[in-house]
Amino acid sequence: MTCETYIDPSPANFQAFKNLPRDRPIQMLNLLLYRDLAEYPAGHEHSGKGWSGRRAYAEYGATSGPIFKRVGGTILWRGAFQTMVTGPDGECWHDGFIAQYPDAGAFFAMIKDPDYRQAVVNRTAALVDSRLVRFAPGEAGEGFG
Repeated sequence: MTCETYIDPSPANFQAFKNLPRDRPIQMLNLLLYRDLAEYPAGHEHSGKGWSGRRAYAEYGATSGPIFKRVGGTILWRGAFQTMVTGPDGECWHDGFIAQYPDAGAFFAMIKDPDYRQAVVNRTAALVDSRLVRFAPGEAGEGFG
């Protein structure tokens, strides 16, 4: 059995993202599954260092963090996966977090930044699978409704 994995958005999903309003705050749920051994392209400065996927993702965080901060991004929540309660059997993640951007334009500014484009190589090398889900912020409260 082969399972689909997702590191980058499909053209259709990215177009749907681009079609949504760009002038409102957004929250992005990130789910991460790291490779045992990071897979860098041949010739990359970190190729052959024997880094774990988690270590390569830490490098992504270090190199993309200043750009994320510059566009106004913040981390609202971060956690380590424990177990799937509702969802497909066998689906698991290492880590998850929710990033907030002042608007979708800030997200686009980040991913178009030349330094970010260099940093994202670390993310690609680090992950065997991921999810990135956009949400419009809602109101917090005590109930589920």
